[in-house]
Amino acid sequence: MDSKIKETILNPIFKGNPITVLVLGICSSLAVTVELKGALVMALSVTIVTALSCLVLSLLRNTIPMRVRIIVQLVVVAMLVILVDQILKAYAYGIDKQLSVYIGLIITNCIVMGRIEAFALGNKPWPSFLDGLFNGLGYGAILVIVAFFRELLGSGTLFGLRVIPQSFYDAGYMNNGLVILPPMALILIGCIIWVQRGIQKDLQEK
Repeated sequence: MDSKIKETILNPIFKGNPITVLVLGICSSLAVTVELKGALVMALSVTIVTALSCLVLSLLRNTIPMRVRIIVQLVVVAMLVILVDQILKAYAYGIDKQLSVYIGLIITNCIVMGRIEAFALGNKPWPSFLDGLFNGLGYGAILVIVAFFRELLGSGTLFGLRVIPQSFYDAGYMNNGLVILPPMALILIGCIIWVQRGIQKDLQEK
């Protein structure tokens, strides 16, 4: 595999993760990670929009006047977000209603616009598609990890299914209501950042 392509794939997952390293997309990571199902749908939605918008704008990069590039970017991203939202309304209405306004706010997600500006407008379509895809997956991985612990510890379920045996509750176990509050999502992200920087020494501030 070409070294540049390999870096494009691996960097967003590890050394350049949008949430834990670049600190982008924090708002949605606090709001949609109460349940694993919602977090997974949000992660897939952002990944699809980021990958396809980077691909489209890379294809158009030589035809877009610089003075209107932001407007063009917003139009392309908005079109893709509307398509994703309509598909969710048609096939997963309950999840779409649960995510509410956050699907629409993908239009202004820093990760989407940032990758278009930083990569897609200066690179060919295939690398741009991969960059958008794996930045979306890097973002989604953090959402899923946070949602896993919040739903498990806060509700005793995963994907809405009970996983903690009733015998635990009979013995005195209680779900931790604090975990489903937004501050705990921030604390969990902080723990992930701490673990990541403990493993990857080059991310530590000198």
